[in-house]
Amino acid sequence: MTDVEEKLDLVVIKRNGKKVDFDGTKIALAIKKGFDSVNEQDEETGKYKYDSSDITKVYNDVIKNIEKDYKEKIKIEEIQDLIEKSLEKKGYDEVHDSFAEYRDRRAQSREMFIDDKRMHKFLKTIEGLGLKSANEDDTKRENANVDGDTAMGTMLQYGSTVSKEFAKAYLMKKKFADAHDDGDIHIHDMDFLPMGTTTCMQIELDRLFKKGFSTGHGYLRPPKDISSFSALAAIAIQANQNDQHGGQSIPAFDYFMAPGVLMTFKREFKQQVSDYLDLEGLLEFISMDRVAREIDKLESIKFGIEIFEPIYKDSDVVKRLFEKAYDKALLKTDRKTYQAMEAFVHNLNTMHSRAGAQVPFSSVNFGTDISPEGRMVSLNFLRATDEGLGRGETPIFPVSIFKVKEGVNFNPEDPNYDIFRRSCEVSAKRLFPNFSFLDAPFNLEFYRPGDYRTEVGYMGCRTRVMSDVTDPDNQTTGGRGNLSFTSINLPRLGIKHGICLKERDKADMDGFYKDLGDMMELVRDQLLERFEIQCNKRCYNFPFLIEQGVWTDGDKLKPTDRMRKILKHGSLTIGFIGLAETLKALIGEHHGESEKAQKLGLEIIGFMRKKADEFAKEYNLNFTLIATPAEGLSGRFVNIDRAIYGKIKGVTDRAYYTNSFHVPVYYNTTIKHKLETEAPYHKLTNGGHISYIEFDGNTAMNIDAFESVIRMMKELGIGYGAINHPVDRDPVCGYVGVIGDVCPGCGRKEFEAVPLEEVKNFQCGC
Repeated sequence: MTDVEEKLDLVVIKRNGKKVDFDGTKIALAIKKGFDSVNEQDEETGKYKYDSSDITKVYNDVIKNIEKDYKEKIKIEEIQDLIEKSLEKKGYDEVHDSFAEYRDRRAQSREMFIDDKRMHKFLKTIEGLGLKSANEDDTKRENANVDGDTAMGTMLQYGSTVSKEFAKAYLMKKKFADAHDDGDIHIHDMDFLPMGTTTCMQIELDRLFKKGFSTGHGYLRPPKDISSFSALAAIAIQANQNDQHGGQSIPAFDYFMAPGVLMTFKREFKQQVSDYLDLEGLLEFISMDRVAREIDKLESIKFGIEIFEPIYKDSDVVKRLFEKAYDKALLKTDRKTYQAMEAFVHNLNTMHSRAGAQVPFSSVNFGTDISPEGRMVSLNFLRATDEGLGRGETPIFPVSIFKVKEGVNFNPEDPNYDIFRRSCEVSAKRLFPNFSFLDAPFNLEFYRPGDYRTEVGYMGCRTRVMSDVTDPDNQTTGGRGNLSFTSINLPRLGIKHGICLKERDKADMDGFYKDLGDMMELVRDQLLERFEIQCNKRCYNFPFLIEQGVWTDGDKLKPTDRMRKILKHGSLTIGFIGLAETLKALIGEHHGESEKAQKLGLEIIGFMRKKADEFAKEYNLNFTLIATPAEGLSGRFVNIDRAIYGKIKGVTDRAYYTNSFHVPVYYNTTIKHKLETEAPYHKLTNGGHISYIEFDGNTAMNIDAFESVIRMMKELGIGYGAINHPVDRDPVCGYVGVIGDVCPGCGRKEFEAVPLEEVKNFQCGC
């Protein structure tokens, strides 16, 4: 590496006072890490900004200064001071700044573990994880699909707690960590920040199915029938969950599964023709090889049997055998498709990722494939969802999302209207599917007829990734996802500048927007800092997500490449919580209560969207605005603010801040007014959004009313919506769904006594 002697006759004094022999290679490594932290690869040439010669220059200079000024001993801090001076002297300013910041973070982290109060708080958190149940400790319930009471779930949360403290102490600027701890912002999934993982992904299954894929423990061949299509889809979701900290979604499930239906049908049709011909003793007169070749040419499961006329010629007997074989093959294909969808649903509710402690958060978008194969997939997927799990329980995963599109499935004359209607029936019983609306103007602008890849797909939680400032000619959903997001405590700014504390008669909107702008810039910088950590990871750190090509163009990189050139297509997202409480704090009423409040609410969220767009343009990265989904976060913010400001009516007097831009659930209003109020915010929140409607009664008894609400959502310009309603659970058999007078699972009548022993047996799993 260098022409300077690496071993000097010196003693190095470490921070704990221990003395060790001088070793120049450790200095070289420290300098290299400084350069690596800011090194960028030119996308056109593939060359990096800095190379080994730059490291050598600084290393040689540091060694010469040590030789000149230190004869017997040197402190570790003095070596680091010399590295900083040399970087500055030789003009490596960005490397110098990065190296200096890293030193500061290390110093802060050491202080944290010396500070008795912080150490006590840290140990109390660890104690809660190890000795308390999820019912007693909120930390163990932070992630809904992690069982915090299991051994592996607890182990995950030990790691999560330590990782968060490491991230705050070593990897982020103090101002970001302080803003999070103080409740100004919430850095989501901070425990995964050191690993550089991304949040979520829209998986294009056809990429994986085309050549097969490896999970790291074995290679899976391309699927050949619908059962293997569905099995590999579940495996892909599970494998990708281990490379990300968020959810996995499939943007066009029906399109991706449809080829598996056709493959299955071809196999069944060949078998049925052979069986019927054999039964009639005709196999010796008709070549099955020829039949197989003709069947292999089929492009759909629906066709006229006359295409086989050259084979059966003028024989009505053989023609009828082909017709019977076709009908039976179609019936068996439909049955196998249902079994495949049933297995898919069961797999996603039982398979685990991350050391067996978490069920993957999975979503599927479907409903626009009008081919016979795609329709068969959609109808059988809905049937499997409707049937439920083994004891009739409502499946939690995948979160299914029906894509509503005029001309495809919205009107009675549309080819897939029957599937839309069936979706309403299933959702009225099982809570899912949710509904996305491709005709919403902000979704329709990306839509190209005939290209399902331009149909906007949502994550079940609400996340949406579509526009791409880095590649405007290739704006699609699949193969991309959210990189990370951080949410702003909007109600706190409302409290500070509003009338709720009775310190002023009129809201200080100038001060509010000044602080909101500053907070957004703080979050921008924090997201950029995290983005650099992600970009500096190597492809081999993500063996499925990147090396198997799940993320667009990942398979074109070498395992040792860094990931900036592909991660730039993801989104960096700024979120917010509690618009309703913000407005109450500012002017005394929320956006559901008055036009004045609604106008101000749209102005505030419009300000945030404008800022995000400015960041996107300035940095050529996909900064977006999301209506934050985290209900747990809404509780965290309000608890901190109540401790600071006390109980403020309509603001901090509940256990939560209202979800994003939603009209509060406690506010008595009509369905139409709630949707009309929330709809304009969908356009502004391009990083994701959802509107919920809450029904009290049994929606399964009135599908027309259910459908009318979904149609209302579409007409009002909602991007993504859902209807929530009560779901019953039988204490004996565990059936979860709508239960009338008689349980569909076990036949128990509504007022029939429940034997205590049966309840005990059910609860213990006997």
